Formats: sequence, C-alpha cells, structure tokens
Amino acid sequence: MRRFECGSLVPGCDWHTRANEDAEVVRRAVDHLRTAHGEDIIRETMVDNIKARISDDDDVVRTQA
Repeated sequence: MRRFECGSLVPGCDWHTRANEDAEVVRRAVDHLRTAHGEDIIRETMVDNIKARISDDDDVVRTQA
C-alpha cells in the first residue's frame, strides 16, 4: 500500500490517501489539490513533488510505533 500526506507538500493540511498504485495516489492527490486548495493548473513539477512524497504505508506505521 502506498501513501501520500498532503501536509508534506502543503503545510498544515492533514489530508492523506492510500492506494495500491502510485498512479492512483497521484490522481487522488491532484483532485485534492484542485478541490481543497484551489489549484486550477497542476504543473508537471507539482506531480513530481507529489511522487517524491509517496511512501510505503508500512514506513508510516513503523515511524509511529
């Protein structure tokens, strides 16, 4: 399972998502950026920033334990 936390890109945002595939995580994150943060244009650099912040969900569980 892969995970993205919006707060890693937009400080203060506690939204996150999980999916099996990175492509689905990116799709959900882009939709969130449009609806919650009013981003009309999602540039390639923004997608790259999202991809760079996707992690294995297991990593999050280990750091919280």
